[in-house]
Amino acid sequence: MSEQATITQEQQTQRAGKYLTFVLDEEEYGLEILRVREIIGYMDITAVPQTPDYVKGVINLRGQVIPVVDLRTKFGMETTEQTEKTCIIVVEISQGDHSISTGIVVDCVSEVLDIAEPDIEDSPNFGSTVDTEFILGMGKIEDSVKILLDIDKVLSGDNLGEFENADATTEEELEVEDEQ
Repeated sequence: MSEQATITQEQQTQRAGKYLTFVLDEEEYGLEILRVREIIGYMDITAVPQTPDYVKGVINLRGQVIPVVDLRTKFGMETTEQTEKTCIIVVEISQGDHSISTGIVVDCVSEVLDIAEPDIEDSPNFGSTVDTEFILGMGKIEDSVKILLDIDKVLSGDNLGEFENADATTEEELEVEDEQ
C-alpha cells in the first residue's frame, strides 16, 4: 500500500510545473511548457488525403514539414471559423525512442501558469465508458479549473493498435484461405 502511495506522490510531483494554457470552446486547457516548441499564428495548411478528420494537414515551418491536428475536432467539438486569435502551438511529442514536432490548432493562447502539486488533482472518474487517459490532471487556479493534458496521449497513435490487430486478423484469414 505504501509503495502505491509513493508512486502516486511521485506522479503528482512530476505534474507540478509551468503550463501554457489555451482555450478551446470556452474551456481552458494546459500543456507542460517544456513540451511547447513555439506558438505561431494560423497559416495555410496543406491538406493530406486519407487522414482522419482531425488531421488538418501539414505546414512548412522553416523547411520542416509538420503535421497539424485540430484539437476541437479531435475532442469532438464543433468546428468554428479561424479568428485573429486562432493559433498553432508546435509541440514535441514522444513516440517510442524519438520525438516528433506536431502542430495543434487552438482558439487562443491564454498565459503561462506555474501550478504547484497541491493545486493539481487527478481527473474525475466518469466510469469505464469515458476515456480520460489523456488528462494529466485538473489544475485548480483560483475559482477555475484548467484541464491539464498529457499531449503524448492526446496525439498518440491510439488507433495504431487497432490497425495492428486488423493486419494480424487479415494475415490469419489469408493463411486459412491458403490452407483451403
